[in-house]
Amino acid sequence: MPLTYLHTMVRVKDLEASMAFYALLGLRETRRIDNDKGRFSLVFMAPPGQEECPVELTYNWDGDDGLPSDSRHFGHLAYRTSDIYALCQHLMDNGVTINRPPRDGHMAFVRSPDNISIELLQEGDNLPPAEPWASMENIGHW
Repeated sequence: MPLTYLHTMVRVKDLEASMAFYALLGLRETRRIDNDKGRFSLVFMAPPGQEECPVELTYNWDGDDGLPSDSRHFGHLAYRTSDIYALCQHLMDNGVTINRPPRDGHMAFVRSPDNISIELLQEGDNLPPAEPWASMENIGHW
């Protein structure tokens, strides 16, 4: 029986901060459900032209003290980019820590405001080594 990918869900503590972070990656809101009775919001965000591959941000209006402090049990979200150096610079310029810099011109990791690990992969061949990335150390964990 074939399966169809629907979305990846992550719980968020601050919906606006999380939406702003994913917008820095280039994702846009594609759908929103605000459930007054259940007191939660679901915001689906996806890269333009890839609305079939969203991340679902789940926000509980009354808070969610049950969220773990480290969401590593989740794994990570992965996105491919046409220029990993430019994307990492854009994220850094907007206050995002590059936890695993793209020293190899191929892969980087960052974390969302809710500690969700995001893998960024270079499309096609690796970019040639370039500074500041080639000599940049890992920061924290990814």
